[in-house]
This record gives sequence, C-alpha cells and structure tokens, in this order.
Amino acid sequence: MTIKPIIIFVFVLFFVSCKSNVEKIKPSVQPITESIYASGIVKSKNQYQAFATVNGIIETVFLREGDSVKKGTPILSIANELQRLNKENAELAADFSDINANQGKLNEARLIIELALNKMKNDSALYFKQKALWQQQVGTEVELDQRELAYQNSKTNYYSAIIKFNDLKRQLDFTASQSRKNLLISGKLERDYTLKSEIDGIVYRIHKSKGDLVGIQTPLAVIGDGSNFILEMQVDEYDITRIKSGLNVLVTLDSYKGKVFEATITRITPYMNERSKTFLVEAAFTRPPAVLYPNTTIEANIVLQTKNNALLIPRIYLINDSMVMKSNGEKVVVKTGLKDYQKIEIVSGITAADELILPVE
Repeated sequence: MTIKPIIIFVFVLFFVSCKSNVEKIKPSVQPITESIYASGIVKSKNQYQAFATVNGIIETVFLREGDSVKKGTPILSIANELQRLNKENAELAADFSDINANQGKLNEARLIIELALNKMKNDSALYFKQKALWQQQVGTEVELDQRELAYQNSKTNYYSAIIKFNDLKRQLDFTASQSRKNLLISGKLERDYTLKSEIDGIVYRIHKSKGDLVGIQTPLAVIGDGSNFILEMQVDEYDITRIKSGLNVLVTLDSYKGKVFEATITRITPYMNERSKTFLVEAAFTRPPAVLYPNTTIEANIVLQTKNNALLIPRIYLINDSMVMKSNGEKVVVKTGLKDYQKIEIVSGITAADELILPVE
C-alpha cells in the first residue's frame, strides 16, 4: 500500500526538476543592424576581355601577365604575311596613282589644249580673211568653204581637248583618292592583326601563347584598371526592392581573414538573371584593402537600418513571427522591428523585465 505514494512523489519530483531546467531569458537592450546578405566578386574597374577581329596564328606575345599598359599598347600580334603584302600593293598603287606623280599627263593635256587653241585662232584668222576677200570677189567659194571647215574643225578640237583634260583630271583625282582609301583600309586591316589595350591598366590574364591558333570568338586577354576596383554582388529578387544607391555595405574577403571593409552601393542593374533569379548590384570600397585582385570572392552584408538601443530577443523565442511565451506559460502578442540572423527587435508587447521561455515544439 506504500508503493503508490512513492510513485506520486517521484513524478512530482521529476516535474519540478523539468520545470526548473526550462531555459529562461530576459530581453536585452543592445544595438542591432538589419542587413541583406549577398555574395559576389571583386572586379577591376573597366575590366574587359580582349578579342581579336581576325583569325590566325599568334606570332608574338609582347607582354606578360601583371604588366602595366597604356591605351594603345600592343599585347600580341597575329601572323599576317598576306595582309602585309596587300598593304605593300596598296602603297604601290597609291604612289602610282598620286596626283603629283601624274602631273606629266596633265601637262601634256594642257599643251594639247594650248596647241588646239592656237590652231583655232589661226584657222579663224584665215577664214575671216578669206571671207573678206570673197566679199571683194577675190578667190573662190570652194576656198572659202575649206577655210570655214578648217576653222570649225579646229574649234571642235579645242573644245574636245578641254573636255578630255577635265575628264583626265577627274579620273586621276578619283584614282588617287581611291588608292589612298585602299591604303587606309589595308593599314586598318593590318592593325587588326595586332591586339592593343583599350585602356590604361594592367594585363591580368593572357589566355594564349605564341603559335596558338585563334579566332574572332577566342578571348585572348583580360585587362583592367590596376588601382580602381568594384564589387559585383548577386542580390535575391525578394530583397532587391529594399536596395538603394548609397547604402553601406560590410564586406569580408577570404584573402583578408578577420577583417571587415566598408563599401557603398553605386549601381543596381535593373534586369534579373533568369537562371539565378538575382540582380547584379555594384558597390565601391570606402577604404579598399592595400592589395586586390580581380575575381576574388567576397561576402557582403548590405546595411538597411541600424538602431543603437533596441529591445532584442533571440529569434528562436518568437512564435509565428508575432508572439512570445512568458515564463508563466502566457503567450503575448508582440510587435517586431529590425532583425538580423540571430536576434529580432521587440517594439511593443513586452519589456526588458519580462522573463521568457523557449516555446515547446
């Protein structure tokens, strides 16, 4: 008959023991920062991949990775023997067709005009002389007709010489201009066989070596600014509407363990990547690290709001995002504010003196 009271005593003791082991906390007043996480990479400002505009075999690589370049500096050249010969032919044609090299033809044409003019003047004088004699009944009508015909022929030859001179000059001008254009085209095509830098910066990567066959779709080098860098971050579509230019960003890099760098949002690309469902957001360092390299990975927290004195509880103590449980088992509706990955602000519903317990699942 004494067994039953013993069992009841043990049960009560176990209940009291369990109740005393329930974890209890009180809200704390601390600073809190609400932020959005984003991953990304460091990218050199104005960084680009350089492509050739012609197909061929790399003949010479002028630079090494890490070399500084100025705009227009040759990076590599592609074999172009045929194009070199084409340019030489264009140079020969331009020299041959140059208007100064054809002054002899123009001078000859001018001389023909001058001779035709003199002959026309002479035949004109003879014709009008013969015509005056005919009016005095001197000479024959046949002689008059012959003089008139000679005058008309010489006049026609004179005007024809002028037309031929103008045609010759126009043809020479056209040929000379066309040859110069062909020379410019050949020079441009020849320059296409030399890949040059489009910016002042650093050669970060050269993808090919001497003797490699390359095409117009083959990236040959990566070039970028050596002193200015940007952060490229991927932000989820659910968070993008909360991102604005000018927001602060806290950045960590694997290459700088334990250090946090500050940056500022500078650009939001208004187009979503359909595959990743993210938007590209760019930021600039406020104070960049001493050494940076393109494609270095980063982790960033984009700061949305900060409050210095907020009433905080661990997020795991929140029930259905709107209630907490006091130590006496009472559930209380609360209004929440800022939150981070571990804690959440309580705007109203409880005070710092209230004791909370972890809700039982």
